[in-house]
Amino acid sequence: MKIMEPPDGYYLAFSGGKDSVVLYDLAKSAGIKFDAHYNITTADPPEVIQFIREKYLDVIHERPVLTMWQLIEKKLMPPTRIIRYCCEYLKERGGDGRAVLTGIKHTDSHARRRSGFTRSCKKGGKVLVHPLLRWNDDEVWEYIKARGIEYCRLYDEGFKRLGCVGCPMTRPAVQRREFERWPKIKAAYLRAFGRMLIERKRKGKQTTWDTPEDVMAWWLGEHTA
Repeated sequence: MKIMEPPDGYYLAFSGGKDSVVLYDLAKSAGIKFDAHYNITTADPPEVIQFIREKYLDVIHERPVLTMWQLIEKKLMPPTRIIRYCCEYLKERGGDGRAVLTGIKHTDSHARRRSGFTRSCKKGGKVLVHPLLRWNDDEVWEYIKARGIEYCRLYDEGFKRLGCVGCPMTRPAVQRREFERWPKIKAAYLRAFGRMLIERKRKGKQTTWDTPEDVMAWWLGEHTA
């Protein structure tokens, strides 16, 4: 990281999860210049927001132009594994024209196994740098314990990931558990689904969903549209 340090420093993408606290500590230890940013999605676990505000005072909180709920209404459907508009609009924004440090690892997903340590993005003109790419979860936790790094307490409750509540990239069982844990966020999704249905009808878009609950059941894989 030090060898590649750009004149304006790195843009460090900070999520509040275990990988990003390790990334932050590595950047501090290496003595590189960076500014850390947390992209608010509006479907964030409250405990993550609180953890960052209490433990990482220098992290810049970036608010989106459109909330998750406004995006659902605009896109006329919930985000899915295939159509992940939420990631583009909410998680992957920021850092245009800069070198961006991320905490992604090969073990995160099949797609990330094909990633290299750096990647140039035509959109936004940024260069992504992945220092943790060849780490695994055990190594991340070993580093956290060895360095005495504080982490969000949700991991101690058994949560494996701390992304958006209800993320469609997780299994339906995980989505349901998250909605039990954060019922207010589930209610926000249902309200957004209600407005989405009104907008679909206004635009003459056919649908087999009658109620927000129908959309939620389809989204959680309980039946097909």
